[in-house]
Amino acid sequence: MEKVKPDERREAPWHAGLRAARANILPGLLLQGMMLALLIGYYLHPPTRAAMDRLAEIKAEWGYAYSALAAVVAGAFVPELLRLLVFQKGKPERKNLTELLFAIPFWGGMGLVVDWLYRRQAEWFGDQAIPSVVIPQVLVDQFVYNPLFAAPVTVWLYDWKNRGYRMNRGFFTAGYYRDHVVPALFATWGVWIPVVIVLYTLPEPVQIPLFSLALSLWVMLYAWMSAEKSG
Repeated sequence: MEKVKPDERREAPWHAGLRAARANILPGLLLQGMMLALLIGYYLHPPTRAAMDRLAEIKAEWGYAYSALAAVVAGAFVPELLRLLVFQKGKPERKNLTELLFAIPFWGGMGLVVDWLYRRQAEWFGDQAIPSVVIPQVLVDQFVYNPLFAAPVTVWLYDWKNRGYRMNRGFFTAGYYRDHVVPALFATWGVWIPVVIVLYTLPEPVQIPLFSLALSLWVMLYAWMSAEKSG
């Protein structure tokens, strides 16, 4: 049997994911620290709690529309605005519009799905900040919903967009999942497991507003770190 040379061996997907997680460690830690501060503020600082409860009231009034709009702002408009201001020096390009045309429906849909998930989790496990409630919610979120839906759908759709909206036959194969989705999962877990622990430690009406804030903070921190590296 012919031996494979070391430089011809395919990198294990978890190695690629761990490299991505290490690259994200500083913005990830900053995001986690900010979310922890908001969690402490909610329970110990009345003005912070009042502000977050007000967001929850707005969310309750708007329902799923709030979730979709908040996710679009956080996942589509914030990153495109940062791209325009930080990387393009304030000079708009046609690509900004094409990126928005993809990102708006994508993040609007993801906002609806996340809202549905948080509502169902509160029904299934309860809505108390206790380990017997928070632990199963985090496990379902990160190790069922994420690997079975959120990560593959995100990777597939962005890859589809980056290929000029041409379908790749390999998208829905085990090999594609191993080589592309698994690394994304490891990178995501390194940042978002602590974040969702914070989210599920809060009452369900507050979770979607805080999820949107976390997404916005993550996008801004990541863009800032990228600009620092390229500067």
